[in-house]
Amino acid sequence: MASPTPLPGLLDIAPYAGGEAEIEGFDKVIKLASNEGAFGPSPKVRAVLEAALDNFHRYPDGDCTKIREAIADKYGYPVQNIMCGAGSDELIGLIARCYAAAGDEIITCAHGFAMYPIYVKQVGADLVVAPETNITVNVDAILERVSARTKVVFVANPNNPTGTYIPKSEVVRLRTGLPDHVLLVLDGAYSEFVDRDDYTNGAEMVAASDNVVMLRTFSKIYGMGGLRLGWAYCPDEVADVINKTRSPFNVSYPAQIAGLAALEDDAFLEHARAHNIQWRQWTSDEVKKLGLEVPDSVCNFVLVWFPDEPGRSAEDANQHLKSRGIIARRMAGYGLPDALRISIGLEDEMRAVVAALEEFTGRNDTGTG
Repeated sequence: MASPTPLPGLLDIAPYAGGEAEIEGFDKVIKLASNEGAFGPSPKVRAVLEAALDNFHRYPDGDCTKIREAIADKYGYPVQNIMCGAGSDELIGLIARCYAAAGDEIITCAHGFAMYPIYVKQVGADLVVAPETNITVNVDAILERVSARTKVVFVANPNNPTGTYIPKSEVVRLRTGLPDHVLLVLDGAYSEFVDRDDYTNGAEMVAASDNVVMLRTFSKIYGMGGLRLGWAYCPDEVADVINKTRSPFNVSYPAQIAGLAALEDDAFLEHARAHNIQWRQWTSDEVKKLGLEVPDSVCNFVLVWFPDEPGRSAEDANQHLKSRGIIARRMAGYGLPDALRISIGLEDEMRAVVAALEEFTGRNDTGTG
């Protein structure tokens, strides 16, 4: 008997695999696999959600009016150019669906966010992967691969899972080198963590052109990954197209009121940022003392490299961490089989990670043992 036939290519998609959340035999784990905010959401977010429980059965504002106005007011962007989604993931998917189809090309970088290729395949476009240099976006490699069929370029800056970034000068060079028919999407999910003077999230390029989009999220530094709220700053035409194709109630009522509260709590944001800078550096320094390689990161995680040797590999280290109730993230699916990505959590969690890696490497020169 014949069965319904899906669109070509959909059956070839390997579903996105999120970070693990449980370890058998442990009632409580240290979960550092998904780059979630170390503190969870702001106390103001918790309070507003508890106070609004009686309204959770109501449909949300389909236009996300208040949260869009709050974002526009906070950053000085025109409100009509702000679009909200159920996480920036939804907006990535909408952009791919709106601007590419079979026969078109979408360019991503070698070690970019794993959802980019999935959305490319969903719309039937051809995926073009630009190699990186020292696990960092290579602008020349992207520009060399642009063709008449190229419709979208996705660049995460800073990048997940490498933790690296390209400075403003390189972002400008990328934008300048792209033809006007190509939409440049600058994914700034980790923008708030960056502490470099030469960084830009690309907002000024959105304001000055018709083919640049900046994406942001409440999932990381705001600690709201489970609520699903992201936003885009877009040129007029892109905003109009997204608005016409998104679902009518794509952002839930809890997410909208939580986002409003989060935007009002600057003290919480600064506390989270300062904590991340301190413990990202501490973790990186301590792990390096164990003889492991840790590239510089500007995000809320570090990438740790392990030798490709029996008993010392990334998978061996991963199993050892799990035996201590700690969940990190394997990077084989990102083309980095010798690395683990470790999110920056609370102080006691980071000390536990270093202690476990100290056990694993069999060394005791960090001063933590």
